Amino acid sequence: MNGESYFEVVAADLDRFAGVPDEVLLEIVTRDGRCLWLVSGGESPEWDDEEMTDRELAARLCAECPARRACLELELRTAGAGTVGVWGGLSDEDRRALYPVWRARRGRMGGPSS
Repeated sequence: MNGESYFEVVAADLDRFAGVPDEVLLEIVTRDGRCLWLVSGGESPEWDDEEMTDRELAARLCAECPARRACLELELRTAGAGTVGVWGGLSDEDRRALYPVWRARRGRMGGPSS
C-alpha cells in the first residue's frame, strides 16, 4: 500500500461518492445491497448456526456485495463515530477507526463530513 494505511486507502476509495446525495446512496444500498436481498427474499445465510465475530460476518456477507462501498459511505455519513454492527463490509470497530480518516479527507474536499 506504499506506506498508506488500510483506512487511508478505503477513505480514498470512498471519494467517488463525495458528491452523491444521501437519498441516492440509500436507493443503491436498498436496491443492490446483498444483505437486503437476503432479508427481503426471506433467505437466511447458510452460517446461521455458526458464531461469528462482526469482522467474520462482514467478510462473508459483504465480500461480493455490489453496494458495499455505497453502504459504507452512507453509514459513515449517517452514523458517524457512533456506528454499530456490520455495514459496508466493515465491523463497527473498523468503521470507527476509518471515520476520522474519512472525515479529514472529506473536510479537505469540501464534501459532506457529518
